[in-house]
Amino acid sequence: MPLAEIPLSVWRTRAQTFNFNNHRIHFWSAGQGEPLLLLHGFPNASWDWHYLWQPLMQRYRVIACDMLGFGDSAKPLDHDYSLQEQADLQQALLQHLGIRQPVHVLAHDYGDSVAQELLARHHEGRASIASCVFLNGGLFPEAHRTVFIQKMLLSPLGWLVGRAFSRDTLVKNVTQIYGPDTRPSESQIDDGWSLIDAQGGTRVLHKLIAYIPERILWRERWVTAMQQAGVPMRFINGAVDPVCGAHMLERYRELIDNADTVLLPTIGHYPQTEAPVQVLKHYLAFRGQLQPSRRILVGV
Repeated sequence: MPLAEIPLSVWRTRAQTFNFNNHRIHFWSAGQGEPLLLLHGFPNASWDWHYLWQPLMQRYRVIACDMLGFGDSAKPLDHDYSLQEQADLQQALLQHLGIRQPVHVLAHDYGDSVAQELLARHHEGRASIASCVFLNGGLFPEAHRTVFIQKMLLSPLGWLVGRAFSRDTLVKNVTQIYGPDTRPSESQIDDGWSLIDAQGGTRVLHKLIAYIPERILWRERWVTAMQQAGVPMRFINGAVDPVCGAHMLERYRELIDNADTVLLPTIGHYPQTEAPVQVLKHYLAFRGQLQPSRRILVGV
């Protein structure tokens, strides 16, 4: 049975805000139980989790925000964005909500890197992570295959590329990383574009893209954190994603002992919107056992 969609117009009415370093951040929090922090990707926003939101909030206290520079949160032009600061933001949000117990994390893409930093802080005693599940993302920069638009945003002309970024650019560069049978509808593309374009968001894309070289800078710190025991992890991977698909899962299994992995054979870069029922099933199974597994599970 498909999961109910939360329309973007409804999602936005449920937003709350708080101040982070003098910037207004939009966040969502619902449900009761153990806290579950959802971390979105680039260039998206927390609305990416809308299919999973209601079933997860029936079991956990679910928390998500549009990170600085994304979605409906502040997008300051004269700002150097960093993954370290985004990790600070997540911790500030948890503090704002009065959450002091260990937090479970479910992350995607850009959010994977934020989750890796939170794992490193956990091992340093500066954060408290109960478990971490990754969806498709550049966990290991040597296995990440950068798409053309990312290369252009990283170039000296990135500021100009960002300003020229349009809905048509989004369609051309993003829909190609979906599975062949799970591409977004026109209305979903419209909604995704509205979140990117909100508050002049295309003017900061070339600054946000700095996360790609940051992944190289922090690789050893983050991979070491993932290799340390104590925090259960799972990697749910859309296999046909040309950026971080099955090849990223193979690298994960090479570097992580007793790797707990789930392969979704026909799914692309966005498992949470392409195959939310499967992601929910595999996430709840993980939470039910919280034990690493050596096998690859093949989604149905």
